Amino acid sequence: MDVLFNTINVRDLLSATDLSDPSSPLSAPDLRLLINRLESHSQSIKAQVRSYLLSHQPEFSSLFSLCSDLVSRTDDVSGEFHNLLRLISDRPIDVEIRQAVSDIDERMKEVKVKKELLGLVRAIWGLTERFRTAKEALRSGQLKFAAQELRELKMAVRLCDGEDKQDEREPLVYGLLKKEWHESFEEMQEVLSKFVDQAVRYDQKLSRVQVKYQLSSDGNDGVDFHEVLEALDVVGLLDYGLARVADMMIKYIITPVINSGSPIAFVEELSKKSEKTVEAILKIERSSAPETGNLDGETIFSEIVQVVKFTCERICFQNAHWVQSFGRLAWTRISEMIISNVLSKVVPEDASKLANFQKIIDRTTEFETALKDLSFISASDSAEQRLSNFAENVEVHFAAKRKTEILAKARKVLLHCDFAIPQEYIRKGGVGRSDGIAKDSSDHVVDLLFLSDRCFVSTAASELMKLVHQTLQDVCLSSPRVALELYHAARDAILLYEAIVPVKQEKQLDGINQVAVLMHNDFLYLSQEILGLAFQYWPEFPDSIKERAVFVDLAPRFLLKAEEVLQREIQVVIYNLKGAIDGADGFQNTHQMQQFESAKFSIDQVVFILEKVRIIWEPILLPSTYYKSMGTVLDSVLSRIVRDILFLDDMAAEETLQLQRLILLMLEGLSSLLGSLGAVTQEMKSQGTTLCSLDDLIPSLRKIRKLAELLDMPLRSITAAWESGELVSCGFTLTEVKDFIKAIFTDSPLRKECLWRIENISF
Repeated sequence: MDVLFNTINVRDLLSATDLSDPSSPLSAPDLRLLINRLESHSQSIKAQVRSYLLSHQPEFSSLFSLCSDLVSRTDDVSGEFHNLLRLISDRPIDVEIRQAVSDIDERMKEVKVKKELLGLVRAIWGLTERFRTAKEALRSGQLKFAAQELRELKMAVRLCDGEDKQDEREPLVYGLLKKEWHESFEEMQEVLSKFVDQAVRYDQKLSRVQVKYQLSSDGNDGVDFHEVLEALDVVGLLDYGLARVADMMIKYIITPVINSGSPIAFVEELSKKSEKTVEAILKIERSSAPETGNLDGETIFSEIVQVVKFTCERICFQNAHWVQSFGRLAWTRISEMIISNVLSKVVPEDASKLANFQKIIDRTTEFETALKDLSFISASDSAEQRLSNFAENVEVHFAAKRKTEILAKARKVLLHCDFAIPQEYIRKGGVGRSDGIAKDSSDHVVDLLFLSDRCFVSTAASELMKLVHQTLQDVCLSSPRVALELYHAARDAILLYEAIVPVKQEKQLDGINQVAVLMHNDFLYLSQEILGLAFQYWPEFPDSIKERAVFVDLAPRFLLKAEEVLQREIQVVIYNLKGAIDGADGFQNTHQMQQFESAKFSIDQVVFILEKVRIIWEPILLPSTYYKSMGTVLDSVLSRIVRDILFLDDMAAEETLQLQRLILLMLEGLSSLLGSLGAVTQEMKSQGTTLCSLDDLIPSLRKIRKLAELLDMPLRSITAAWESGELVSCGFTLTEVKDFIKAIFTDSPLRKECLWRIENISF
């Protein structure tokens, strides 16, 4: 069979001569020869194969038999597999097993839940029974047992302190249990409160405190007061119960002791039955002596100690915890009453008497020591030593008292000041207006330390600074602690002016009156005084105060406030002047009688307002301040009048004459005002101070005077005045001059020529 696996080479089937040229094509004979040889070779192969099969026939028979068996077995396995699949499809045993396991799990869960629910029901039933038992015990008088049960039930229902609302996420049964607890707690609180009220009473007719130890209420007889307090303590209501007793004792016993002007005696009586105390009484016996109103602290302290002893022994049964609870509820109010009604009244008013206050300190310390021995106040908590702390800090209290008095006096001065000006001062003409005023000893005329001038101030400012100077003198003579408080009092007193006066005089500041300029002077004066305080008193201050005493920070603040008040008043005046000018309706058609009268009335109002302002300002303001402020006002009003007249786009010849007349009438009315400004200039010049000229101060004054001339001036003269620069020096602009000419003169070659000349002049 090897021949079958050998490769047949076609070239071997041809003769050698045929292969001389491998690239040459085969001829037809060669092809026939090749076919014959291939057929012969094929027959040889077939013969060999047949011979091989015949020689190996047994082997091939065995192989074919084995293959047949394998095919048969494969068919059997395939049939069995199909039968198994059909069996599984008809009866899914795995599904049944899985379902059975799932059912078992569900049943086990149900059993577990039912067991848990059964346990919960048993717990709820048990809690309900305990609630019922606690209520029955409460109603039968077993107060301590009921309180203990209620305390344990609070933990059982997981109730937190202060929790009064049910959480929406928690089960309803918890809410019901908590509600049941709250109802039981409120019932116990009500029952115990009734017992406390019954146990401790004050008889107003007999003036005595009664403490009963055997109580009865709602059919419960023989309830012991001690057990009531124990129940209150167990359930957490001790403070609630004792607070009612503390309120009564403070109202009817402690308060009269502290406020009474005569000694009070206390008599204690005990009522026993079968050697058992059933009632304790504390009688109050008032002295027949007339009230003196100055009962000393030692007497008051001893009386209070007697009351506290009775409370500790007869009400709190000498139980330290109960006594501390009662003291915690009562001591704050008692100590505050003692401080306000006893200790604060004996605080020295003079620093020289501070040493005598040591006796009060010693008595106060002894009093608090006695209360500590009774456990009424804590021996370890220094915060409860309120009286000792107050007494030992008497210097601070003295300083605080002085500070309060200083600020109260300052507030009184500021609130009652009316900002009036004495008539004799106005008649003299104000500060610096006459030779005699320099020697004026009036409190209203003060020196400005850093301006070398004098000004008129209100009574509020002068009295306030007197108080400040007096306070700072005390600072120089006081101890460091007192000096510090007095220093702050001086600063605060100064600041009170800024806080009170502008607010109190707010309405006055909206009008034209002396209040605003007086307030300006006050702020200016205070700023000057503040700058001098440190230089005046600093060397005499205690060393500790020298490091802290600062006044200079207030001076710029008050100086700025002075300027602010003055500028506000200037704006108020300007607003009123503009309102008066608005009545002239822009000075239109003044050639008509009605319009002329209306404009004249407005001018008269302007003159009246300015004269009123002069009368108010001139005597009060500093000359330089008066000069500048009045210049600002005049420039504003005159500028407005000039602007309104120049805005007129058409003026008849008669109208120009009427406008000129109005301007001249106004200038005539302002002659006294302008004269006062000129007098100020001369006065300041004589003192070596040079002020700007009136024309520089009020540029619109020269302009309105020139406008009066222009209203009656020929066109060529107006042109010449422009060309010469005269109108420019008076404040006129090119546009104003051109519009003025167009408004007065009709269109003509001459007007055109003059306008051209005006336009071609360059300055």
